[in-house]
Amino acid sequence: MTSLPRASSLNAARRARDLAALPGEVVDVLVVGLGATGAGVALDAAARGFSVAAIDARDLAFGTSRWSSKLIHGGLRYLASGRIAVAHESAVERGILMTRTAPHLVRAQPFVLPLAAAVSRAQGAVTATGLLAGDALRAAARTPRSVLPGPRRLSAAETLRLAPALAPDGLRGGLLSWDGRLADDARLVTAIARTAAAHGARVLTRCRALALTGDGARVRDELTGAEFDVRARAVVNAAGVWAGGLVDGVSLRPSRGTHLVVRDASLAGTSAGMHVPMPGSADRFVLVLPQGDGRIYVGLTDEPADGPVPDVPEPTPGEIGFLLDVLGSVLARPVRAADVVGAFAGLRPLLDGGAGATADLSRRHAVLTSRDGVVTVVGGKLTTYRRMAADAVDAVLAGGRLAGPPSRTDRIPLVGAADAASLARLDAPRRLVARYGTEAPLVAALAADDPALLEPVVPGSAALGVELAWAVRHEGALTAGDLLDRRTRIGLVAADRAAALPAAEALLAR
Repeated sequence: MTSLPRASSLNAARRARDLAALPGEVVDVLVVGLGATGAGVALDAAARGFSVAAIDARDLAFGTSRWSSKLIHGGLRYLASGRIAVAHESAVERGILMTRTAPHLVRAQPFVLPLAAAVSRAQGAVTATGLLAGDALRAAARTPRSVLPGPRRLSAAETLRLAPALAPDGLRGGLLSWDGRLADDARLVTAIARTAAAHGARVLTRCRALALTGDGARVRDELTGAEFDVRARAVVNAAGVWAGGLVDGVSLRPSRGTHLVVRDASLAGTSAGMHVPMPGSADRFVLVLPQGDGRIYVGLTDEPADGPVPDVPEPTPGEIGFLLDVLGSVLARPVRAADVVGAFAGLRPLLDGGAGATADLSRRHAVLTSRDGVVTVVGGKLTTYRRMAADAVDAVLAGGRLAGPPSRTDRIPLVGAADAASLARLDAPRRLVARYGTEAPLVAALAADDPALLEPVVPGSAALGVELAWAVRHEGALTAGDLLDRRTRIGLVAADRAAALPAAEALLAR
């Protein structure tokens, strides 16, 4: 059996050791924020040979990184609006994740665009042309067809087999396309952070940056209240929607993306994703995203999120109603508000572009350097986190504070990574293989002395007890919220969270 992953393990004991050592050090790079981008900066800098401390006021993937559609986009939407460079960057990064760095976490997802009565023939033709352009992007990014199949037209019967919840009346067929889909966005962040730890980075949650300068930060341990200074040769602000509160001159205009959570039965066991065109828009869709765990996500909106940034954004009733209305336009049986078992919203950290809709703001990331040398990285997309991180570290080097080699994270597999053939040979439950890759047998082995840990945490839920135990021992989970809301996604359904809470608290107490 593979040995335990001690170098990459994050847990309470390692946190205590790293925290005790930090005040006496001068690290090369201090990273603030442990979403996908911040964890990516920690990995990129550590892989270049720099000493790294990465802190977050809360937990891994606490912010926007866990509220995505779980898609690894190939950039088709950006191509449709003429942003060719952004589209190509997305396609390249998707290919890197699917073929080299995280093939265990990112897989091909089929999507059906139903050619229903509400979709005109002209709109269908334009979309079909766009899908062919998207396939050309895939080829330009050198992602093989064996990883992402090409698009094609479907008959009405084929469309209904993939998406049986669709209304058959007036259905002319469908358009089939493929994109990348994560098993779980928070799991991706956890894998990046652990890979950074394996390269020597100190990864510290519950450490809040109170003030930043180009030479370090004043930090508070949120578990004890103790304050201390972290000295650094370079500082990267990757705090997402909170970045503007740490550095002057960073103006963000967040937009809110809302998703609904429904049970499989609400959409008649739909197995493929769906693109449902939004009324009046040629390139915006409501997405139907089967999760393979008995849940389906329906999203997403793009609404301005003015005012103070909340810890956990809340969907509005209007957004929920809008998503249900668009979805219902193509279904045989509309999904009702009573069918919605959960909802979540995330805030995109978009640079303020002045007047206009947030949907029109650029999704391209920006790297900004303050007068005292703090590098801030904002904007972008989950798909391009690695490129954003590399650009941020490049900006540190360009500022002359450090010297080092180019980024090499496009060739560094994340913990658990392996090709599909290797993963298929693993002797472990398929859910664990899909979420932990080559570490799945080690996760399953935690049930050796307690077989009940291989049972679902909550009846009807897919998450297993061993996942909670593994999260405490190797993934830095310190609270029940870490276990239920980020290491697993049990908490997306309030009733499931309440049922699982005693088990999570009992495991932490042990």
